[in-house]
Amino acid sequence: MKITETCFECLLSRIEYECNLIGTAPEKTGEITRKCRDLLIELYKIPDAGPQISSKIHRLAYREMGSSDPYYHLKVKDNEDARKVCEQVLTDEMSFSDLCLAAIIGNTLDYGSNEHTVTDNLTAHFRNEFKKGLTIDDTDEILKLSQRVVFLCDNCGEIIFDSYLIRHLKRQGAHISVVVRGGPIINDATLEDAHTAEIDSICDELMTNTNGIAELGYNPALAPENLRNAIENATVIIAKGMANYESLTEVEGLPPVAYCMTVKCAPIADSIGVPKGSRIAMLRHE
Repeated sequence: MKITETCFECLLSRIEYECNLIGTAPEKTGEITRKCRDLLIELYKIPDAGPQISSKIHRLAYREMGSSDPYYHLKVKDNEDARKVCEQVLTDEMSFSDLCLAAIIGNTLDYGSNEHTVTDNLTAHFRNEFKKGLTIDDTDEILKLSQRVVFLCDNCGEIIFDSYLIRHLKRQGAHISVVVRGGPIINDATLEDAHTAEIDSICDELMTNTNGIAELGYNPALAPENLRNAIENATVIIAKGMANYESLTEVEGLPPVAYCMTVKCAPIADSIGVPKGSRIAMLRHE
């Protein structure tokens, strides 16, 4: 999915938000935002997937603000909050479909869109959203394909919910390669968060989407060889969140992809054909 002009305001608002997180002075915040806007105007001329452009903007902002991980404290809190909620509402006996829904609700822990506000009461939010179910529910078909799974994680906090789903798939006999970000970007999960979620003790392979570069989604040009091989041999990719959707829809020759997310912005809602706020487990054969 390509970036559109409607994405500009959203992306630049995230830069301002990041500056505020670490207490950047207003004058410096304005300077950083202007530099990011100038780069964005140049990158808009290049037909790259949206997450590739967004990643370059965030990397510039991080360099300018002098922080490699401005969301760090939010990420720690979200992991802690998610663990408490999961211990209350999830069990290992739940079905694949219910655990998919739970992990998709966990995708609400996302600071990457100015159209979405992260809940301040995750337990109540979870219970309310769980009652609503999935807007698109292809979970039966996804499970049938889940022999060799590449599981692309998205956010911190969310990854705690993911761990229950991954554990369920392992009990069903699946081979699972779990992928997190190669470096901190927004509040996306990295190796540190995968260890916090104890995913390294559940999955068959734990890998990153780059060799140390902070990159959203899946960028074939930056993907390590082990990830490319895992995708080539996969029976299904389970892709969490919007950045993975935006990037994978631009890649040809993939195995079936299960897009599992809460739809948090209008451009993606329009692309899929669902209302904003929908929870989807959508299988596509790319």
